[in-house]
Amino acid sequence: MKTKVLTDLTPHMADLVSLLQDCVASGASIGFLPPVEYQTAQKYWQDVQMALETKPTSRLLIVTFEGEQLVGCVQLSLASKSNAKHRAEIEKLMVHTRHRGKGISKALLSHLEEEALVAGRRLLILDTRVGDIASELYKRMNYTEAGYIPDFALSATGEFDGTTFFYKMLS
Repeated sequence: MKTKVLTDLTPHMADLVSLLQDCVASGASIGFLPPVEYQTAQKYWQDVQMALETKPTSRLLIVTFEGEQLVGCVQLSLASKSNAKHRAEIEKLMVHTRHRGKGISKALLSHLEEEALVAGRRLLILDTRVGDIASELYKRMNYTEAGYIPDFALSATGEFDGTTFFYKMLS
């Protein structure tokens, strides 16, 4: 398993599209409702690529490979406000269902935390669906639950799910 910062998504577009589709199909609450069409997922990743190119100091994409295949990723959105340059938001932690249970999420978050420190960020924030299995990962990684908001996002069933907010102070 190899984890690294990725700046050029083009050679990995098919894997990224597949990863997004797989995660949403398996119930991940990452801003999309199933089924995610190939073109929709591709457009999302093209937009991420554009952000990486035009605002390289605003976002990082950290990925994990098993061999040559991209199997997981997470994004770090760096706050740009003058009073917020010490914080960043963790977004869209994804691991392909065929590769779960191997410590990939933990490796991605650990690498993300290192990159956050290099970027001068010491406060990380994130949110996840109330009751989501990811909450347990964040607690194991020493993130603190800060509270929740009900009816935050529409679910695949047409109901609204709450979201739980977490934070972590890096040293």
